[in-house]
Amino acid sequence: MKNTDSISSFLNSTLFNIQKPGRYVGGEFNQIKKDWDRNLIKMVLAFPDIYDIGLSNLGLTILYDIINKRRDALAERVYAPWVDMEDSIRKKGILLFSLENRKPLKEFDLVGFSIPYETLYTNVINMLDLAGIPLRSKDRSEGDPIIIAGGHSCFNPEPMHAFIDMFVIGEGEEIINDIIDVYKFSKSACFTREKTISTVGQISGIYVPSDFVVSYNKDYTVSEISNNQDESKNQIIKRIVKVLPPPVTNFLVPNISIVHERAAIEVMRGCSRGCRFCQAGMITRPIRERPVAEVLDAVKTAVKNTGYEEVSLLSLSTSDHSKINKLLEGINKLSTELQFNFSLPSLRIETFDNQLIETMAGKKKGNFTLAPEAASERIRQSINKPITDQDLLTTVENIFRMGWKNLKLYFMIGFPGEELDDVQKIVELCLKVNQIGKDILHGRAEIHASINTLIPKPHTPFQWATMDSKENIETKYRLILDGLRKSKIKVDWPDYQNSLFEAWFSRGDRRLSDVIETAWKKGARFDAWQEKFNYDLWLEAFKENGVDPYFYSHRQRELDKPLPWDHINIGVTKIFLTREYKKSMDLENTSDCRYFCHACGIQTDYDINCDEIRTLE
Repeated sequence: MKNTDSISSFLNSTLFNIQKPGRYVGGEFNQIKKDWDRNLIKMVLAFPDIYDIGLSNLGLTILYDIINKRRDALAERVYAPWVDMEDSIRKKGILLFSLENRKPLKEFDLVGFSIPYETLYTNVINMLDLAGIPLRSKDRSEGDPIIIAGGHSCFNPEPMHAFIDMFVIGEGEEIINDIIDVYKFSKSACFTREKTISTVGQISGIYVPSDFVVSYNKDYTVSEISNNQDESKNQIIKRIVKVLPPPVTNFLVPNISIVHERAAIEVMRGCSRGCRFCQAGMITRPIRERPVAEVLDAVKTAVKNTGYEEVSLLSLSTSDHSKINKLLEGINKLSTELQFNFSLPSLRIETFDNQLIETMAGKKKGNFTLAPEAASERIRQSINKPITDQDLLTTVENIFRMGWKNLKLYFMIGFPGEELDDVQKIVELCLKVNQIGKDILHGRAEIHASINTLIPKPHTPFQWATMDSKENIETKYRLILDGLRKSKIKVDWPDYQNSLFEAWFSRGDRRLSDVIETAWKKGARFDAWQEKFNYDLWLEAFKENGVDPYFYSHRQRELDKPLPWDHINIGVTKIFLTREYKKSMDLENTSDCRYFCHACGIQTDYDINCDEIRTLE
């Protein structure tokens, strides 16, 4: 029986016995299904979490659109099967398959994983195993597809180095075409798998782990990272798209209810604020804005193409768009005309003026979110978030007066040098916000405080910092909870063990590949899901491999020593990050780089003029 027939037979006998069978059948509105038997380069785009989360992933949506526009290639999709479907797949001996043509992943030329966060690592290797593909790159043979990975977590690729043939470092809109072009040439030239990987690895922004050797000191710190193929290429420079192409507008419409049922239009990429804890702000530099007319055209087309009733305008800091008021005026008009709601996930207090609030006045009043991050002037100086309490309180007052009743405030604790008095100020600020809500809305305001633990990330000024201890974090949470107990303010916070897990792997090295595989063999899956995460299992995996997990989370790093990700060049220099880390200790601010260049390195490395990019319309 052909693989496609056996998979269809399997689905017919299985779908009635599992949760949400619509996750596994494909056929969505706007799906692209090409003729498999044509001589095409075949790539499957894999998201290592369930369909409900992965379908709306914008990165994969963009790649799906780009690849399928080519005449010589096709792109299909696969998502991580939930545990009930995994059990059925293993019992029936079926190989993990794509949704469009229901082909086993082994039959594709390229398998591309999007890995936005570290808690997906075990899902990646579980999907490889379900697909019948050897877990480790060194064990794969000529008949196996090339395994590629990209996404924010890949800016430190070392913990997953053993399982991925090559990583995409940076933005994918242009490099995906380069990969397919070079792969197509290699295939026509009958290159071996190894030579094909080597050839594709010559593309700027591609990191092939097997080309690099990492040396360690006796204390397990990194001594040296070098390219064993070409000494002149010891750094992999991030790929960057100088001008953002028009947004995707033919979004897939899901078969079932998913987490984000909306059209997501990216209005801007990058951030110039320089918050010292924010990895996304550093790795996505420089800022590039989409013209207002292009965004409005995309929104109009996307709503008509999908029937979605919600549009999300995405960026790291939407209100920083230089023409945000003009953009919102246009969106307001369109939303009335086409009957959709829209959301702005990222709004900064610094740029949230009365004109912006008035522009949004006609918007349907849902939840409103602001991110003060810290409540004390001292910590705001340290993290480079120069806002005042009065700025926040004035903004809150205006928001309530315009009719919003539900307000969410994001805070973080665990910053270097943080004291209990700094945390107490979170309580005081929340109570002031609550009182404003009571006064203006006569007690009908609902305040939600989300408290998160700082996880020091690679390629940020805090990459050298130690994570705050469990004891300190628990003391700080208790202080906040006790201080807000008599109010009606809702408070949530992450489990420290989950934060600790992310801290271990975000700043990990190559030794963690063994730990990940061991944990997976012990049953680790869906570590991002609270009910599936098994902390003790991970501790066992670390112990069996002789690795101390706290080496990665609670060790203060020396500024002049190599880091496991030093060979990944994001364009922002280590010199700049070091300077910013020292300024954080001295409570010094660095101004917005849209108004004054602080020589972070991004212009020099890419020969890009930030001012030129921002004004492209």
